Amino acid sequence: MMLFSSKKTTMPTPQNALPGRSNPIQTARFHAITGNSLKGPHPSNMEIAIFGLGCFWGAERLFWQLGKGIHTTAVGYTAGLTPNPTYEELCTGLTGHNEVVQIVFDPQLISYESLLKTFWENHDPTQGMRQGNDKGTQYRSGIYTTSDAQKAAAEKSRQAYQEALRTKGLGHITTEIIDAPTFYFAEEYHQQYLEKNPAGYCGLSGIGVTCPIGTGV
Repeated sequence: MMLFSSKKTTMPTPQNALPGRSNPIQTARFHAITGNSLKGPHPSNMEIAIFGLGCFWGAERLFWQLGKGIHTTAVGYTAGLTPNPTYEELCTGLTGHNEVVQIVFDPQLISYESLLKTFWENHDPTQGMRQGNDKGTQYRSGIYTTSDAQKAAAEKSRQAYQEALRTKGLGHITTEIIDAPTFYFAEEYHQQYLEKNPAGYCGLSGIGVTCPIGTGV
């Protein structure tokens, strides 16, 4: 996917990370499909989930296609060092950020566990700093939780999926699960990219192992 990627597989240090900028970069205002605001304010009953599972173009499509209960989705950058990074800076490997999708959802209509199931089953979480042919720190598998309940559910699902992989003779999960750091919205052209470019690149694929967690509502 990433023509400018340096394919760095080690995280930068605070000393060599790019300095970034004080103001956010420009992005879209509204979701290209739902018409809802990307930045909010969102209805008070909504929750936010953030996942990194490789190329964020395909990752975002996975979640908006879930339909019922998904208020909006957006792609962006998180878990790095550089404030308000650009896409080109991310691709140097010197910001430390991961490509992620942020999902605003109604937990009364779709459970967080359902989102976790979609996350696990649609990428390979054992590859470290890569996803398929996409290599670099920006493609690492990650779950960035926004509540204690999310963190507990994420860790429980990781244990369950690791056991499912083990029974198939597959490898160790490398997914990071951490409290959600600052989420920076990606540039406008990245938002809902595969809706605007249906033939665009998507390198995501699962490994054919079902995640044994309940889907709830």
